[in-house]
Amino acid sequence: MFRNLLVPVDGSEIAERAIEQAVGLARQLGASITGFVVMPQPALPTMGTHLASYRQEAKAHEERTEAHARKVLAHFGEIAQAAGVGFDAQVERNDDVASAIAQAATRLGCDMIVMATHGRGAFGQLLFGSQTKRVMAQTHTPLLVLQ
Repeated sequence: MFRNLLVPVDGSEIAERAIEQAVGLARQLGASITGFVVMPQPALPTMGTHLASYRQEAKAHEERTEAHARKVLAHFGEIAQAAGVGFDAQVERNDDVASAIAQAATRLGCDMIVMATHGRGAFGQLLFGSQTKRVMAQTHTPLLVLQ
């Protein structure tokens, strides 16, 4: 039934739990995993920022986020490979994380999204929002939420 799981990760402790759970689930289902990292765009320049300085900062930001994404996905791939689960790594640069996840599930042919949530409670969601709720509102792909 479920053959390709999209698992968005960010390198956090919660994402590590999602990796472990998703690999176990994929193994039981005989499914493969698409690990997915959404990288933020560089911040826009502020008034008075010199163009050359901004370009240098933006390039450094892109290099840092790309290195982080590669590290997170390499780690994920190693865990999947050790469990005998097929793995593909995908990266996207986008400030709208929820939309990027929902669109990637469709574009990559994933039939389930497996996400971890911080479980912040109502007050935490009010302050920080919930990417999980945003994904849920933007996709028709089944969503498994891990806490």
